[in-house]
Amino acid sequence: MQNLIKTTFMIAAMAAGLAMATLPARALVEIDINKGVVEPLPVAITEFISADGKGAEIAGVIEADLRRSGLFAPIEKEAFIEKISNPDAAPRFQDWTVINAQALVTGKVSETGDGRLRAEYRLWDTYAGQQLVGEQFFSSKEKWRRIAHIIADSIYQRLTGETGYFDTRIVYVDESGPRNNRVKKLAIMDQDGANQRFLTDGRAIVLTPRFSPTRQEITYMSYEGGQPQVYLLQLETGQRELVGNFPGMTFAPRFSPNGQRIVMSLLRDDGNSNIFAMDLRSRNTTRLTTSNAIDTSPSYSPDGSQVVFTSDRGGRAQIYVMGAEGGNPQRISFGDGTYSTPVWSPRGDLIAFTKQTGGEFQIGVMRTDGSGERILSSGFLQEGPTWAPNGRVLMFFRQPAGSAGPQLFSIDLTGRHEQKIPTANFGSDPAWSPLLE
Repeated sequence: MQNLIKTTFMIAAMAAGLAMATLPARALVEIDINKGVVEPLPVAITEFISADGKGAEIAGVIEADLRRSGLFAPIEKEAFIEKISNPDAAPRFQDWTVINAQALVTGKVSETGDGRLRAEYRLWDTYAGQQLVGEQFFSSKEKWRRIAHIIADSIYQRLTGETGYFDTRIVYVDESGPRNNRVKKLAIMDQDGANQRFLTDGRAIVLTPRFSPTRQEITYMSYEGGQPQVYLLQLETGQRELVGNFPGMTFAPRFSPNGQRIVMSLLRDDGNSNIFAMDLRSRNTTRLTTSNAIDTSPSYSPDGSQVVFTSDRGGRAQIYVMGAEGGNPQRISFGDGTYSTPVWSPRGDLIAFTKQTGGEFQIGVMRTDGSGERILSSGFLQEGPTWAPNGRVLMFFRQPAGSAGPQLFSIDLTGRHEQKIPTANFGSDPAWSPLLE
């Protein structure tokens, strides 16, 4: 998928050493993202040197990615003192520390002899006077945005110690037309809203797409022929495979961590909704719950050993956890209101959910034993959280009061950095991909 060539390099030790001699000793810059409140790190991102303006575009995408994360505060370019003309040379570190740029990104973009794009960047710790990382990428010209996202991921990882999430995609339901006659298509885009394209033509209603955690593959539910059918769709090849007809299904199934099983809720003839798992190779189905209640919205833990789901077996919809083979479910939510759409974090530490209470909808998280419940966002009508692959950001959809349709939003775990994600039309049911390869 990636088709990118990457190499790393370092500036000459002499150049960095001369700069270090004039600066006080200091530990290399980093962000402790495990603190309760994280102050965004001031960072300067210069326009990458290029002959055609492509360098400025790449630097702009990197800056937007880092800003949206809430962990970085890019400094306005009007404040820059030094104009970088040679990104291969050590910068004048004093010119950057005086404007409180604790990290500096420089780079250049050029064309190789065979017509490919070459993008180089360096990340500097301005107070320590050291280069932290230097890399270059070779790729086809049309993949320049991917290069920018990958560079942003590299910077994020070097400064936080955790994997980034910018080189990812979102699949969602595009909604257009009047409210009483909506056309719903599957659509896919980069995580920042760029490169949107349709995966279905809108002739059949589609709902609740779900990404495989291991492949660029999704499940989704389609009402082709008037009956709910679940499909697997390979995004790179366009190959589509029918999983089965499920008349009692209301949500598409979710994948197991290894991508070999799916878990789903099905309404049987007895009127009860229970949780089932299916082996995608054999198509064998195993029933996991046998209650006389409505059990729905199952999601695997990242190690595949447990399943979280909602059930009204206690009188109203609450969140339960059980083993992946079923049996002995344990209730973990005890708050006011009702809970739905629980989704286990890829990190394994939290469960995201939708909560309805006091006449509003809320997106929140709790620990896997139900403790530490925190509400991140409240609104008129919002639901459907999906995790970024590093477990630090959620995306969901909201229909603001008085609006004609739903829109996509992202929010980080502090709840302080909510962002509207641009889509061509209305958007609902987002699902976040794993990192691209």
